[in-house]
Amino acid sequence: MLLNEVFEKEVSNKPDHLFSEFEGKKITYNEANIIANNLAHALISEGLKKGDRFSFLSKNCPEMAIMYYAASKVGLVPVPLNYRLADKEWEYIINDSASKLIIARKSEYVSRIDGISSDLKSIKKFVSIDADDKHQNWEDFYSWIGNHDGSKPDIDVNDEDDVYQMYTSGTTGHPKGAVLLQRNVSENTRQYLHNLTLPIPSRTLLVAPMYHAAAMINMCGCIAVGGTLIIQEDFIPKDVVHSLSKDKVTHTVLVPAMIQACLMTVPEVDKLDYAELDQIHYGASPIAPETLKKAMDIFGCKFAQGFGMTETVAVICAMTSDDHIRALKEKPELLKSCGRPLIDTLVEIRDENDKPLPIGEIGQICAKGPQIMKGYWNKSEETAKALSGGWMHTGDAGKMDEEGFVYIQDRIKDMIVSGGENIYSTEVEAVLFSHPDVVDAAVIGVPDDKYGEVVKACVVKKKDSELGADELIEFCKQKIASYKKPQSVDFIEEVPRNASGKVLKKVLREPYWKNRDRQVS
Repeated sequence: MLLNEVFEKEVSNKPDHLFSEFEGKKITYNEANIIANNLAHALISEGLKKGDRFSFLSKNCPEMAIMYYAASKVGLVPVPLNYRLADKEWEYIINDSASKLIIARKSEYVSRIDGISSDLKSIKKFVSIDADDKHQNWEDFYSWIGNHDGSKPDIDVNDEDDVYQMYTSGTTGHPKGAVLLQRNVSENTRQYLHNLTLPIPSRTLLVAPMYHAAAMINMCGCIAVGGTLIIQEDFIPKDVVHSLSKDKVTHTVLVPAMIQACLMTVPEVDKLDYAELDQIHYGASPIAPETLKKAMDIFGCKFAQGFGMTETVAVICAMTSDDHIRALKEKPELLKSCGRPLIDTLVEIRDENDKPLPIGEIGQICAKGPQIMKGYWNKSEETAKALSGGWMHTGDAGKMDEEGFVYIQDRIKDMIVSGGENIYSTEVEAVLFSHPDVVDAAVIGVPDDKYGEVVKACVVKKKDSELGADELIEFCKQKIASYKKPQSVDFIEEVPRNASGKVLKKVLREPYWKNRDRQVS
């Protein structure tokens, strides 16, 4: 079933049910469908043809959600832009995707696009949402779509057509455009709902950024069960916590850094009532077991985890709520797992020669299934490497146990090799997070003349904490092998992360590896 068909089924079933709530504005399914049809006609009227790309730049808003369904109706391919990027990075993505039109929300982003407009090679139309009138060459979104028919367009779209092009995080070099097909999204939504059943009726808090895979599966899952999107423009921990308590939210998807921020920066988090909250799903990066246990105690709801990447729509493996309950009752080590492969998904752990490894050995996590992307836009060599043999090579190092649970150890490139010993930073980070004065932490390898590289901890501690480096190193020594403990600690104001919550370890490593030929020992 096409992305728009899933949405249109719910329009037919309950047209007056709320599609979204945002800043006091409510939109029904029928109203959302009319906007989607108008937008689809408007895009086609600008000369865009099936398969053409257009860019969308905004923080979370209802129009961005509706945009995905509108594009699906006519076979156009949205390119959602990360609003946290620099202007030149937007320029690269817009030009790389050959976007023919751009929609931007709020004057801040309209002005910044104006600053690079002369370098945008293929953009023919500029459309603004909620921007002031001083911007020339931009047409107001609702005026633009208001001139068009509200009926469904008649264009043939099938499940092998591109549905969106989402760019990877780009922690090194230029980001790559992962091209997802209609069937990829349809299948991953089916898999997601099979393993991580949503409550019905569902009121889903959508706060992960909507240019990101975590938000995409959050939105698709909610709409597939006819739910309502409670949209927050940006992640503000206090607003998230209060919404979970006051807005009758039944479900949300958060990355671990968001959960940690809610627990550590909202003083009243453990005093509010979350009676309607049925479940929280997390993913995008590993979570410290101590953080997870605390969240489960405070929110008192079911927890589930999804592991995947942009190139797999969203999810490859899932650790269900039942798995979490089992972990608490009898097998606590499962809390370090990201679960087992989804239905119709195969996962193998491969060595450096791309050969499957035995149970318990660490290698690259590789996956095969109907959710795997078509490939990278205009990058045949990178596509062939990532999809070698029909398997998605994730770049994550992990192992699998005898029950099929997958344990992420690290990004392969982030593994620290100290004196010939492999040290996975996530293991050290989990210990750091268990210290009561640690708010956030990241572990990197720094150069050392004797061992090649050694472990350094970069730590954000609680305000007014007197925690010192020696005390923290000794704390780690009591919990992990001595060779794994940090040799030094930097106390910092903030751990740098990209939009998906992944730590930008290249940024942390850079001062220590500057002027060296390699970023590893």
